[in-house]
Amino acid sequence: MLRATIEMIMPTFDDNSMNERLKDLHLLEEERYVQAMGPQLGYDYVNLQGYTINPAAIAAIPEAKARAAGLVGFELHKRRLSVAAKTPNDPRTQSLLAELEALRYEVLVFIASQKSLEHAWKRYKDITASVGEKKGVFEIDPAEVQTLINTITKREDVAAVLKQIKSANGSRRISETLQLIFAGALSLGASDIHIEPESNGVRVRYRFDGVLHDIMELDRHMHERLLSRLKLLSGMKLNRKAEAQDGRFTFTIGAREVEVRSSVIPGAESESIVMRLLDPSVASFSLDKIALNPRLREVMVEELKKPNGLIITTGPTGSGKTTALYAFLRETHEEGVKIITIENPVEYKLDGIVQTQTDDNYTFASGLRAVLRQDPDIIMVGEIRDREVAETAIHAAQTGHLVFTTLHTNSAVASFARLMDLGVDSRIFGSSINIILGQRLVRVLCVSCKKARAATPQEQKIITTVLATHPTPPSISNPVMLHEAVGCVACGQSGYKGRVGIFEAIMMDTAVEEAIVNDPREHIIMAAARPQKIPTMLEDGIEKVLAGITSIAELERVIELPNATLTAEMPATPPVTAPDDFSAHIV
Repeated sequence: MLRATIEMIMPTFDDNSMNERLKDLHLLEEERYVQAMGPQLGYDYVNLQGYTINPAAIAAIPEAKARAAGLVGFELHKRRLSVAAKTPNDPRTQSLLAELEALRYEVLVFIASQKSLEHAWKRYKDITASVGEKKGVFEIDPAEVQTLINTITKREDVAAVLKQIKSANGSRRISETLQLIFAGALSLGASDIHIEPESNGVRVRYRFDGVLHDIMELDRHMHERLLSRLKLLSGMKLNRKAEAQDGRFTFTIGAREVEVRSSVIPGAESESIVMRLLDPSVASFSLDKIALNPRLREVMVEELKKPNGLIITTGPTGSGKTTALYAFLRETHEEGVKIITIENPVEYKLDGIVQTQTDDNYTFASGLRAVLRQDPDIIMVGEIRDREVAETAIHAAQTGHLVFTTLHTNSAVASFARLMDLGVDSRIFGSSINIILGQRLVRVLCVSCKKARAATPQEQKIITTVLATHPTPPSISNPVMLHEAVGCVACGQSGYKGRVGIFEAIMMDTAVEEAIVNDPREHIIMAAARPQKIPTMLEDGIEKVLAGITSIAELERVIELPNATLTAEMPATPPVTAPDDFSAHIV
């Protein structure tokens, strides 16, 4: 009885609980020890527990190799791979790091605890449960892709290869389909890949020269697995299906490193994904390549020599604004000039230029303020989206910086009204803006198959109407000869190969400044700018039609042509009325 009473009084020790507490203390002590040792060994410390690890970084290193070498990847941007290692100086770790560098990765090494590594290694199971594994999960086989690129010469070839893949072993079907999609896009020169689920299947389309083309149909059951693979590649969340997501990844084919910018949105059937291919090997940026008309090229050469001011390019999405800005950066880049860009995202890397990319904590507005403290000579701001960015860009242009930027408007003249809508005082336009360009892209006729023909009476009236206001009209034959698309093997039967810009511009001079202040209606500003003798987009387009560069049908697809029946009888030069007081029109 006494013994039982004593046992009831004495506390009961829970060995399991005590062991767990000791284990936690040991792990905490190890974490502190690793954190303290990092600076002594010359490595930054990282704790991966609670860290949002990039799936593409995990998959960059096969699991067996990662565990054997005591490291793991946790961040991947382009070819910059961040890895965490328990003992970075271990020979096995160093051997794997050398192997990664041989694969053209720029490796950043961090020190981490064993607990961190074990936490990250668990992600391999998540990845392999979602997608079929093949040599590192996300690695596209360069040899197979190159073989496909050599095989595919026309759109129909992509669908033909897909039939072969459908009859092959199902375990590799997703990998091979994904490789086919990218190989077909690269071989045919597509700029974008669209994967769109529908009720009966999944449609895959490529965009060539600004126009979408149907390529093939995928089975509906493949869509979810294909989408999961692409989400993981892009660093997106797999379990978020009701919201839009953006991501990016890269792959290497021979000497080419192609970056893919992906966007997923929810739809009625399922999620739709669009991928833009950014291939530096096909990008060329120079004033000659963007094909400015002679008068505008002369003007731009002079504008780019100025030490300060704002140069704006305008146009809808996909009109070549970024390409034009890159060409201007190339033209102004020389020794002794510091150029900094703020982009979303950085599409192409230009040597010798500091390029930065926006994110949640680095917006166009905050980035522009920070860039001004970096002592730049030239600044490129990817886009003016709000009043804060507009006013900061104008302030930079007024304080000794040459600033390049873009606006989403339909024409050069519409940019003035857009800036005023954003809340910018029109009275400071004259001291800040140098020139505003408007542009579009038209497809170029295939030189191998384009066919000459005489213009129809309707087309001849349109051409005559447009050239009546052209400041330096080209000479035309009688009858007027035009070219039209035919289609051949060289252009994939489309009749077009490549694109070229059509441009217009308005320089800021005294007449334009007075028109903006007194009466900023578009036709008043246009009338004030006519003495500058810069062709409009329509006039530049007609000039390229007459030169056989593009067709009148293609020009009509991109911009509105005048109604020849009505405009042929209009006077050649519209009457210029004296600007009146704009405030008198306000009710």
